[in-house]
Amino acid sequence: MKALYLVAAFAPLAGAVIAGLFGKAIGRAGAHWATILAVAVSFAASCVVFADVLNGNSFNGNLYTWVTMGGDPGSTALSIGFQIDRLSALMMVVVTFVSLMVHVYTIGYMAEDPGYQRFFAYISLFTFSMLMLVMANNFLQLFFGWEAVGLVSYLLIGFWYTRESAIYANLKAFLVNRVGDFGFILGIALVLANFGTLDYQEVFSKAAAFSSAGVMTLICILLFVGAMGKSAQFPLHVWLPDSMEGPTPISALIHAATMVTAGIFMVARMSPLYELSETARSVVLVIGAITALFMALVALTQYDIKRVVAYSTLSQLGYMTAALGASAYSAGMFHLVTHAFFKALLFLAAGSVIIALHHEQDMRRMGALRKYMPVTYWTMVIGAISSAGIPGFAGFFSKDAMIEALKDSHTPGALFGYLCLVSCVFVTATYTFRMLFMAFHGRPRFDASHPPHESPAVVTIPLILLAVPSVAAGYYVGPVVFGDFFGRAVPPTEGEFHGVVAYMLHGLVSLPFWLAVAGIATAYVLYLKRTDLPKRVAQALGPLYALVERKYGFDELYSWLFAGGARTVGKGFWRGGDQTVIDGLMVNGTARLVGWFSGVIRLLQSGLVNQYAVSMLIGVLILTFWFWHK
Repeated sequence: MKALYLVAAFAPLAGAVIAGLFGKAIGRAGAHWATILAVAVSFAASCVVFADVLNGNSFNGNLYTWVTMGGDPGSTALSIGFQIDRLSALMMVVVTFVSLMVHVYTIGYMAEDPGYQRFFAYISLFTFSMLMLVMANNFLQLFFGWEAVGLVSYLLIGFWYTRESAIYANLKAFLVNRVGDFGFILGIALVLANFGTLDYQEVFSKAAAFSSAGVMTLICILLFVGAMGKSAQFPLHVWLPDSMEGPTPISALIHAATMVTAGIFMVARMSPLYELSETARSVVLVIGAITALFMALVALTQYDIKRVVAYSTLSQLGYMTAALGASAYSAGMFHLVTHAFFKALLFLAAGSVIIALHHEQDMRRMGALRKYMPVTYWTMVIGAISSAGIPGFAGFFSKDAMIEALKDSHTPGALFGYLCLVSCVFVTATYTFRMLFMAFHGRPRFDASHPPHESPAVVTIPLILLAVPSVAAGYYVGPVVFGDFFGRAVPPTEGEFHGVVAYMLHGLVSLPFWLAVAGIATAYVLYLKRTDLPKRVAQALGPLYALVERKYGFDELYSWLFAGGARTVGKGFWRGGDQTVIDGLMVNGTARLVGWFSGVIRLLQSGLVNQYAVSMLIGVLILTFWFWHK
C-alpha cells in the first residue's frame, strides 16, 4: 500500500508540474485534463486507502530521513513520512473529492480567463500541499504542508494580480497567517525541546508522563495560535473574507476542504496533548464560540453573495473549534466533513449565479433567478437547508452533535460556548435563507437586457454531485461521532445515540431546530414579504448595526495599529536613524568635521613669512621654557 500512498499524495503535484511548466505547449485543454486526471487518480487512490483502513489496516512509517541533528546517543532525526489511519484517510477522501469537483467546475468558470493553465497548476498544487499536511506523521512535514497551503493560497487569492484589491487581499492573508505561524513554529520548537523528537507517536507517548502542566498548556496554546491563523479564528479572522478577491473555485476549495480546515484537523490530531491541558481547551472553546456567533452576525449585513458564504465559513469554523475545546473531537471532525460538502456546494452555486449574471455579486441586483437556473437553485436549496441544520440533512447531524457536546461539557467556558452556538443557529438560518431569497426569489432586479441562463454542465454536474453528500453524509453520525470510528486517533464524543431516526426525532423537539425554523421564517418575512423592514431595523439599531456592518472595526484597527504603527516606526527610524545619525552625524557630520579641521589648519598656512617667523619664535620659546623647567 505504500506505493498507493505515494500515488495519492504526489499525483496532484505531477499534474501541477505539467500544467505549470508545460501549459503553453499542451494548451488549455491539456492543462485541465492533466490536472483533473491527476486529482481523479489521487481520489481513487484515497478511496482504496480509506477502504483498506476501514478493514483494520493502518500505516505509520518514514519515507526517508531528511537530516539528523546531533550525534549518537541523543540524535534527532527529521524525517518525511506518512501516518495513515482513519482520521487521515477520511481527510484524504474529502480533500480529493472536493478538489476534483472544483477542478471540473473550473473548466466552466475560468473558460475565458487568460491565466487558465496557471490556475489549474495552482489548485492542483494546493491539493498536493493539503494532502502532505493531513498524511504527515511528524511536526516537520505538518509544518511543510502548513506553509505550502499558505503559500499557494497567497498565489490564488492574488490570482488576478492586476487588481489592487486582490493584491491587498493576498498580502493581508499572508501577513495575518505569519502571525499565527510564528506561534505555531514556537509550539513545534517547544515540542522538540521538551520531547527530543517531532514524531507524533513518540511525542504522544512521552506527553502522557510529562510533569510540567504549564509547559504543556503553553505548547497547546502556541499550536492553537497557528490554527487561529489558518482556520481564521478571532482575532486572526480578518483575512478570510477578503480572500473572496480570488476566483470563486478557489474560494470554494479554501473554505471547504483545504486551508481553513488545516487548523481544525491539527487540533484534532493533537488531541492527546490537548487532553492534558484543560486551560488550553478552555481557550480553544471560548475563541471558537466568539467566532461562531459574532461572524454569523456580520453575514447578516453583507450583500456580496460570496462574502455572505465567507462569513458563514468563519462561523462554522467557530462551531468546530468550540467542539474541539469541549473534547468533542469526533463531532468537530464530522462537522468538518459535512461542512466541506455543503459549503463547497454553496460557494459553487454562488459562482454559478455570478457566471449567469456576468460576474455580478451584489444580491440587490439579483432576484427571481430560480426560473432561469433551476439546477443551481435546487442544489443551493439543499446546501442552505444543510447549513441551517434541518433534520435529515448532513449539517443537522454534525451541528446537533456539537451543540449537545457543549451542553454536557465541563470545560470552563462551556456554558458561554453553548449559548453562543445555540444563538448562532438562528442567525445562521436567517442569513443563509436571506441569501437564497434575495438571489432566487422576489422580483427580478438584474439587467433585463442580459437575462441570466443556467450554467453549463461542467458547472452543474459538480453541484449535483456535491448535493448528494450534503444530504447523505450525515447518516453516518452514529459510528463517526459516538462510535469508535477514529480508533486511537480521536476519542469518541460522549453522549447517547439510539439510531438515526431517534436522533432526528429528538432534533425535532430540540431548541436548535425551532431556532432554525424561526430564522428561516424571519428571512422569509424580511426579504420576501416586508422588504421595507430590513432598512428600518438597521436604522433603529443605529450604531450597533453600523458596528456589525463594519465588522466590529477590526480592519480599521489593524490597519491603524499594525500598518500605521509600522509606518510610524519606519518614519522614526528614517528621521532619527537615517537622516539624523547616518546622514547627519556619520556621513555629513564627518564631512563637516573635516571641513572644520581644514579651516583651522588653513589659518596656520597663510603664506606670509612674518607669520611663519613669529610662529617659529613662539615655538622656540615654548621649547626653551619646557627644557628650563625640566
